[in-house]
Amino acid sequence: MTDVVAPRRPTIRQVAELANVSHQTVSRYLREDPGMREEVRSRIADAVTELNYRPNVVARAMRARRSGRLALVLPLGTAVGSLAILEGARAEAEAEGLELEALFFDGGRSGREHRILEFADAGFVDGLVSLIPLPAAFAGGPASATPVVFTGDYDEDMRSIGTLAGADAIGEMIEVLAKAGHRRFLHMAGGYLHTSGRNRRDAYLAAIERLGLESYGVVDCHWEHAAAREAIVNLPADSGVTAVITANDQLAAGVARGALERGWRIPEDLVVTGWDNHIVGAVLAPSLTTVETFHEIVGRNAVRRLIGAIRGDEVELITQPLTRVIWRESTGDLSAVLGMESPE
Repeated sequence: MTDVVAPRRPTIRQVAELANVSHQTVSRYLREDPGMREEVRSRIADAVTELNYRPNVVARAMRARRSGRLALVLPLGTAVGSLAILEGARAEAEAEGLELEALFFDGGRSGREHRILEFADAGFVDGLVSLIPLPAAFAGGPASATPVVFTGDYDEDMRSIGTLAGADAIGEMIEVLAKAGHRRFLHMAGGYLHTSGRNRRDAYLAAIERLGLESYGVVDCHWEHAAAREAIVNLPADSGVTAVITANDQLAAGVARGALERGWRIPEDLVVTGWDNHIVGAVLAPSLTTVETFHEIVGRNAVRRLIGAIRGDEVELITQPLTRVIWRESTGDLSAVLGMESPE
């Protein structure tokens, strides 16, 4: 007996492509936006008919604009990039003609479970997306008529996990510095309760081994700049270290302070890199080479996942890399290696 495979239902983005409009315009059509030009409305209607596009029940409820609002769940406290995440999520929701609310639930795991379920069941929003793990009630499937989505970007304490905690940029920086002639490196590590801290340390060690370089060691700084400063102050003069890779910009600042106290010049005697692209790093003298994370993409993709769940459509996420290295003065003139005019 041959299995019969049901055809995949057409998506809102296929309708948009056939009608030569954006998917946001199709969303306006489905919401019966009175301000839409008749010619555009007609093209979309023809595409809907040709594709036999049928929104599911939840999508029709969204079209009816029960509330026109989405919710983004965050833990109490802050994290690097949290404001940028909110801005990205807000912008994506706005592009769909929706409003976005940020929700902060306290009371531990059980208290948060009760409040999320309560809020979802109340019908205040058309869908809810959580950056932190969802309560156990959602583990086996939908626990509410309101769609609820978990992105997998943070743990309960707003520590990055998954793709957001990736550390490929560490290897990229070490490879460029090796091409510039550096052979012995030192790593100022973050806190290992953070996936990002562990990943950056592991990426450092992997790059050193892969490129046949030397590591003087890994200093466990626990994100404390004072520990990074002390490590440099106590670094033997004959250590041979010429490049320090740190887990964030605060640790890089500690390294710079320690070098100053030793009478060492950056980048002439020691080069240093950071991570997070803190605003102060660009105006330091010398300015700090660092890694920028595009947190806005995290927010935009979170809302896209939720809207996909609401409409029953395929999710088209932004797939560009989440990080990029910003080369500045703290790593010296790398123009010959990078093929650019000069560091920022």
